[in-house]
Amino acid sequence: MPSRVYESSDDWDPLSNAISPPPDESVQEKEIRIKQELEAKQKSDAIDEDLNRQRAAEKKGPKPVRVLLLASGEGKSTFLKFFKLMHDPKAFSTERASWRAVIQLNVVRSIHIILDAMTHPAQPRHDTRAMSKDISSTSSSPFSGEIPLPEDTSDIEPGLFQIRSRLSSLLQVEDLLTRQLTPKDYSEVGTTQLAPIHPTKHVPTELAINSSVPWKQKFDRLVGKGDTERIIIDWDDPNDPGKIIHACGEDMIRLWKHPLVQQMLEKQNLRLEEMAGFFLDSLPEITAERYLPTDEHILRARLKTLGVSEHCVKVSAGSDIGSDWRIFDVGGHRSLVTAWAPFFENNLNAIIFLAPISAFDQVLAEAPKVNRLEDSVSLWTSIVANKILQHTDLILFLNKCDLMAAKLVSGIKLKDYVVSYGNRPNDFESTTNYLRKKFAGILKENSPLPRTFYCHYTSVTDTLSTQKVIASLKDMLMRDSLKHSTLLL
Repeated sequence: MPSRVYESSDDWDPLSNAISPPPDESVQEKEIRIKQELEAKQKSDAIDEDLNRQRAAEKKGPKPVRVLLLASGEGKSTFLKFFKLMHDPKAFSTERASWRAVIQLNVVRSIHIILDAMTHPAQPRHDTRAMSKDISSTSSSPFSGEIPLPEDTSDIEPGLFQIRSRLSSLLQVEDLLTRQLTPKDYSEVGTTQLAPIHPTKHVPTELAINSSVPWKQKFDRLVGKGDTERIIIDWDDPNDPGKIIHACGEDMIRLWKHPLVQQMLEKQNLRLEEMAGFFLDSLPEITAERYLPTDEHILRARLKTLGVSEHCVKVSAGSDIGSDWRIFDVGGHRSLVTAWAPFFENNLNAIIFLAPISAFDQVLAEAPKVNRLEDSVSLWTSIVANKILQHTDLILFLNKCDLMAAKLVSGIKLKDYVVSYGNRPNDFESTTNYLRKKFAGILKENSPLPRTFYCHYTSVTDTLSTQKVIASLKDMLMRDSLKHSTLLL
């Protein structure tokens, strides 16, 4: 087939044609367009200048400490918030208004899980392992549309029906909070499908925000420009979700503490306390009329992010040397986690790997047949065996030790999910030592080069011990950074 010969009339640029103004543009429309283009160019130039300044500063000063956070589930954002709280408390404080919305959304979704469970109150208990795997990742899961009527009302007393009816207004709160957290100009915001619990139930979804979305800026208007410790929120805003949450506060507390509700959750094996973003035990504080989240509440808040995000933190070390930290958080589907490795070749001080060991009896949301602990082991194996990362230090955090201890005390046995554990004692010390040796053995067997095994135990609620671990980690990495910069012998 002969090639087409373009005449001069065919010589056109499709991009220029796409961005060219419409032929029927009015004078007023032209002025608006030119003004918008000028503003966009000014923003672009400001970003370029800022990047150039950063590059020049990095060339003159010491190299920043670069750390990559990895985990097969939640935990990375909690570590990052811990780090910011310790080393940049002023910036951490300015984010309270934005995390207030996230916490409120976490609470509403937990209530929705209970209301949905009431739709199937007579559902019999399944095998503990199977049921745990099916529902383990439904934390903070919203339900779209109306809450369906229960299939069988024989096990539900009339008082609970009245509470259920009054709490239906929380659907509006969920929609409002979701819209507040998802700026309309960004199309990369969506939800991730979670595993269905029961064929006849609604399939829950979890809000997932792309890391490029500046969702916190949405709440800048709520924060005062003065002292960052005195955050000013427009409490008279008629669209503030806190008003409805406050009005529903007593009903939510009664619902959560009701003995029949607790029996129903136990029957359906719904362990809300173990789910990320659990705040139902803090309802009196969160439903207060003028609620502002505490540091502890912010650390426990759950918001799933997608993509790679970079966080810059100034770390005080007695001097300016090594004070810049760049922490990278890789989020998204587990199959894409290792795709970033080539972008960090010879450009990382350490990888911090968080393994939630309390999830030994749970499964992944996106793969209901895959055990979460098994997935952590699999991801750890692929990371330590990666030749691109063979010169990078690996630091393992065996995370959520407090939840792990609580499960073991309640009678859940590790050997029922980790066959190789055998008949060893089912106490915290024995199980954690076994898992620690398991991860250490994988590093020794699969690492292309010999590497030191760094391992720490961390908990969700023990903030003091976690701060000590992070402080120790900071000192180690800064000394390592100085050695590589030939500033410390």
